[in-house]
Order: sequence, then C-alpha cells, then structure tokens
Amino acid sequence: MTRETKQTGGYPLRFTESGMIFMDGRDNCDAVVDEMLRMNYSEEFCLSLDWNLDFVAELMYSGFLVMSETIDTGEERDGKPVFVDILLPKLHLTRSLLWFRELHIKKSVQNIVKRYELAYDKDYETIVEKCLFTHGDGWLTSTLLSSMAEMRRTPNLAVRPVSFAAYRNGELKAGEFGVRCGNVYTSYSGFREESNAGTAQMILMARYLNDHGFGFLDFGMPLDYKTDLGARNVYPEEFVALFRRWRQKPGAPFSPD
Repeated sequence: MTRETKQTGGYPLRFTESGMIFMDGRDNCDAVVDEMLRMNYSEEFCLSLDWNLDFVAELMYSGFLVMSETIDTGEERDGKPVFVDILLPKLHLTRSLLWFRELHIKKSVQNIVKRYELAYDKDYETIVEKCLFTHGDGWLTSTLLSSMAEMRRTPNLAVRPVSFAAYRNGELKAGEFGVRCGNVYTSYSGFREESNAGTAQMILMARYLNDHGFGFLDFGMPLDYKTDLGARNVYPEEFVALFRRWRQKPGAPFSPD
C-alpha cells in the first residue's frame, strides 16, 4: 500500500495513493484531527493497519468512530486468497448528537416505554451477537470486535466499550453497544426484537446518560429515527470541541461486567 507524506501546513500527514489519510501508532491522533479540520479534509474515513490496542483506544479518544473492513490483499497462501482486516477511523462530515433537554418522546410511545427496564453494561457479548445477526459483519469485523472485547478486560484505558439493554418481563428485547469516553457515549450498533423496543431502549438510555452526568449522546451517522428523537446534526468543528470538553469529565464509575 503506497503511502506519501505531505506537509499540509500543520501536522504532517501521510496519504494512500487514493488520497486517504494513513495513520498508525506513531501519530498523535488529536493532532491528525486538528489537521483534518484545518485542511477541510473532504473524506470521512482514514485508513490504518495498526491494531495495537492503545492506538485503537486513542483513535476512539480522539473522536473517531472506529470502523473496519475485510479486504482481499490480492495475495495467496497455500493456494488460497489472503484477507486482512483494516481499520477505518471515521470522522463524520455531519454528526448526529442528542442533547437530553431536546429528547422528543412521541405520545404514541410514552406508555410503551414504561413496559421496559434498562440495564447499563449488562449482557454485552449477547448484545454484540444480536447486532451481528441483525446487521451482519460488514464493518464490525472479528478483529475490531476482539479489540473492543480486549479493551473491556484492560484496566486504565481512557475508553471502554459498553452496552445498554432493554428488558420486558425479564427478557432481552432490545439493546446496543458503543464506546464510553469520559462523559461521552458514542453509539455503534443496536438491535430490537419487537416493535418499538428499540425506540424505548434509546429513550431509556438517554435518560440514564442524563441522570449520570453525560454531556450528550453521540449517535454517529445522521438518520431519520435519530432526528425524530430530537437529535441535531453538527459539523466536525463543533463536534470535536464538544467531544474534547466532555471526554475530560470523570463521569460515573464503570460498572463491572
């Protein structure tokens, strides 16, 4: 993979021949973000082959939503094609954020929400499996999920993958997982097993985050159902400033697995 170093006027960036920023553990991720904003980087994705746990955690701490993809290297080993999982750190050109005071609950779901109970960071592995079953593993590669699982077992990291689960009559009906960084939670993927359960889970989650001193809910990519809940779309400069402010706050202690 060809890489070219370019001095863009600030932090020196490396690019693939296709024009994507290339990153690894030698980079200061915050500095890369600053340079992306300064140069008005027109892409949402960067690229990396570095799966060092501290580096992946630093990407998350810098505000990237870390995605992954399995690619064909074009090589063969023992007559079989060789595939590799690459990192695709994403800094959205438009980010969907929910301020809790703006949470909108439709009258039609107000009573439905009361049927469910929320649990923080319970049944993480089961929730991940159900998300994969629902959405497939297109960007949630096994290497990325293994890295996130290792983060949960590693003390003193600045970030932690966590989950939220909605139960009805003791049965898991909806849930999601994402990454907590200080007092910011970034949503990665979710599932539901019955109508309105997903909406109820997100409403209960927003209330939980508000009650525990979080600044806002980072929904990631804008979608209509997020807007319906009251989320607003912000540009990268505003997102990065907000994220850096709230990632510093201590927040409530992480719950045990």
